[in-house]
Amino acid sequence: IAGGVSTLSTGGGVNVASGEGTGTSSGVVTIRSANSGASGVSGSLVFSSGTSLKGNSGAIVIGSGAATTGRGGLVAISAGSGTSGVGGLVSMWAGKSTTLAGGLVSISGGVSTLSTGGGVSVASGEGTGTSSGVVTIRSANSGASGVSGSLVFSSGTSLKGNSGNIMIGT
Repeated sequence: IAGGVSTLSTGGGVNVASGEGTGTSSGVVTIRSANSGASGVSGSLVFSSGTSLKGNSGAIVIGSGAATTGRGGLVAISAGSGTSGVGGLVSMWAGKSTTLAGGLVSISGGVSTLSTGGGVSVASGEGTGTSSGVVTIRSANSGASGVSGSLVFSSGTSLKGNSGNIMIGT
């Protein structure tokens, strides 16, 4: 499935959507590769925006819809298990820039107007038979004429009551 090509204007779009359920749930959209045979690997899923000769390249947005009376939808990204090898890798990194600053990777909890804001949890995997995994937080080495990046651990300010604690322990 491909949108049409245009030499003078914007190319045609591709829209895949489930049907609306006006009385109950909307339909499911499933994008998956088939299982492999006995001596192969399953196919990859590639989500990529095209390059741009002038201007920004296209964005990739993955999100769930809002809920008016229930919880917002879940967005989960996980790697597969490895029964005879290591588990799969989940990797996130920002883009490289040759002239300006590199891209930003931002992870933040959700905002709440009436209750506690959402948390952010970073944890290594449990090793039920041996050691747990390592958590490394570090800035990269600097170039020849710069300084390495700072590490900032800071709790937010508080309008009423104590500000948050910073706790480091073994």
